[in-house]
Amino acid sequence: MPAEDYEILDPRFARLFNGSAHVEKLYTGCRWAEGPAWFPAGRYVVWSDIPNNRMLRYDETDGSVSVFRQPCGNSNGNTVDRLGRLVSCEHQGRRVSRTEHDGSIVTIADRWQGKRLNSPNDVVVKSDGSIWFTDPAYGIETDYEGDKAESEIGACYVYRVDPNGSIEAVITDMVRPNGLAFSLDEKQLYVVDTGRTHGPEHPAHMRVFDVSESGRVSGGRLFADCTAGLFDGFRLDDAGRIWTSAEDGIHCYDPDGTLIGKVKVPEVVANCVFGGAKLNVLYICGTTSLYGVRLMVNGARTF
Repeated sequence: MPAEDYEILDPRFARLFNGSAHVEKLYTGCRWAEGPAWFPAGRYVVWSDIPNNRMLRYDETDGSVSVFRQPCGNSNGNTVDRLGRLVSCEHQGRRVSRTEHDGSIVTIADRWQGKRLNSPNDVVVKSDGSIWFTDPAYGIETDYEGDKAESEIGACYVYRVDPNGSIEAVITDMVRPNGLAFSLDEKQLYVVDTGRTHGPEHPAHMRVFDVSESGRVSGGRLFADCTAGLFDGFRLDDAGRIWTSAEDGIHCYDPDGTLIGKVKVPEVVANCVFGGAKLNVLYICGTTSLYGVRLMVNGARTF
């Protein structure tokens, strides 16, 4: 078994990977790779290179990489909605946008109660068509990942945009809400808080909230503290396990909250997504590079 690629912390992790399947570097040359999204119809991954203000595209069929969009509003997190459209969080535009099938780009949300958003970070689309996103201030704190500016809202929230276009702040007690994803039954919402970037007294953890059928959010118990750096973006597999970014790679958590193992990556990881024809390839954004590893599990189907 290639010890440099995997770390077993619980016997449950041993059956989730093949020891001969290495973590492969598929591309390098980014400043901060983030927000991978898998497009099954085209068999490609689109991801953000935030400081370079571009989005890149990795074609699984031939291994080629090309520029998908530049400039891209310093996009960060991306996802694909149930109709196969790209939904993106843009730092520079301080908005959540959607790319339509004809290539046009529309704004989904850029204000709340008349005030500009901070810098939307990560986004997920629920099966009812509602769009949920986090809005920390990383993109406006400096000019590195966007345009430096003051926060008009003065806080960092998690929002829901209903299919009718109305926007509501659904979680308001986090320091820097970041990555987010729904449980398989969509009755729970996992959200990362990376407040630790602003002082050791702030959190570096993941919480889980209850979500009612009407979209009301309650609870918010601690799910896990990060044991290496910070959590950021993450995805679930079809058994409800969480595969989350961290300083030393991808950490895998059982639904009961146990850290059962790690996929080791030689760079700080920001995000990941399951792809491939069978959703058994984990694509990983690690600082300057895009990595891929074929696992013995399949990602949760959200399209």
